[in-house]
Formats: sequence, structure tokens, C-alpha cells
Amino acid sequence: MPTKITLVIGNPTDVPAFEAAWPALLDAARQLARVRRVESARVWPKEDGTPTPAHRTLDLYFDDYGDASAATATAEAGALFGGLAATGTSVTGLFSDVEQD
Repeated sequence: MPTKITLVIGNPTDVPAFEAAWPALLDAARQLARVRRVESARVWPKEDGTPTPAHRTLDLYFDDYGDASAATATAEAGALFGGLAATGTSVTGLFSDVEQD
């Protein structure tokens, strides 16, 4: 079954610095073994001005759970996760079974 890794990226303390680092992080995500699709999204600001629950999401699509799991144990994943850690933002990772109609 198709598998998606979703990274929910918290609100950085320095948004411009995080956004400057983002293209390199996306490039690292695209280098993951057997990744089929990379989808990046920025969370819309709330209309009432309160903080958003997260700053960005990053969805990484794989053919199956085995490919997704194996990809997280590679040097390319180390570059991605190390780069995210270097930004000082929190990251929550979710593995999901992609359900299709």
C-alpha cells in the first residue's frame, strides 16, 4: 500500500532564517531513496492573529511502508532531519497508509 511520511514542522523563532534554509531541506527530501513525490505546504496564518499550530508540512510519498522505512535510515534522511534540527524548530513525523477511493 502507498505510504506517506508527513512532517509537521513547528513555528520557528526566526521565520526568515527558516525560509532561507527551506530550499536546501526540500532538495534533501527529493534525494531520499525511492521517494515518489514530495509535497511542501506552508500553513496559512490565522485571521485572528493567534499563532498557527505549525509553520509547514512536508509530505513524502513512497510505494509502500518498507520503502518509507528504509528511506529514513539513509544518509540523505540524515541530511534532511539534521537540517531540520539545525533550524531549531520542532518536527512531528507521521507514517500513514494512503487510502484511495
